Amino acid sequence: EVLRIDADLRARMSASHRSGCPLRLAELRYLRLSYVDFSGRARVGELVVHRDHAEGVVGVFERLYDARWPIRRMELVDGFPDSEGRADDDASMAANNTSGYNCRAVAGTDRWSDHAYGAAIDLNPVQNPYVIGSDSFPPAGLRFASLDRSRGATLPPGVIGSGDVVVDAFAEIGWEWGGDWTGAKDYQHFSASGN
Repeated sequence: EVLRIDADLRARMSASHRSGCPLRLAELRYLRLSYVDFSGRARVGELVVHRDHAEGVVGVFERLYDARWPIRRMELVDGFPDSEGRADDDASMAANNTSGYNCRAVAGTDRWSDHAYGAAIDLNPVQNPYVIGSDSFPPAGLRFASLDRSRGATLPPGVIGSGDVVVDAFAEIGWEWGGDWTGAKDYQHFSASGN
């Protein structure tokens, strides 16, 4: 289901969107998506993405649902506010939350993240951590950081690997996987720009 951002949702998104963000809320769409949890039960989650990507993202999650590919949780990042009332990406990752839109900079920079453009999604961050050097974000993802994710490798549930249904589904809409980056690996991250 693809919906415009209404007044109620605008109020709910006060942690992820504010004045000065690169997009207006009118450019975003709210998605209610079916997914399968780690117990195999059907759930309904929510994501916000740019309107230009909404239908494609719905198609991706339909494929993941049909494949019974498990997702831990899928809530708006606004449910994880920091002490200043802004959506806290670290807290969302620690909660193993699959998320999309968040008006934030790339970690350690003043450059807008693709999440701030509604053009990136992070899936199961614990099973698919951002790995730079010996560090894992979130820290609980460290045990998954060195898994063999090559095509055909046997992986635990919810872990993304090369050429699997997740990578293929996003590739079909032109999105790239952070697991293909050289240097640091962002296994949870898919984006329209590849950044």
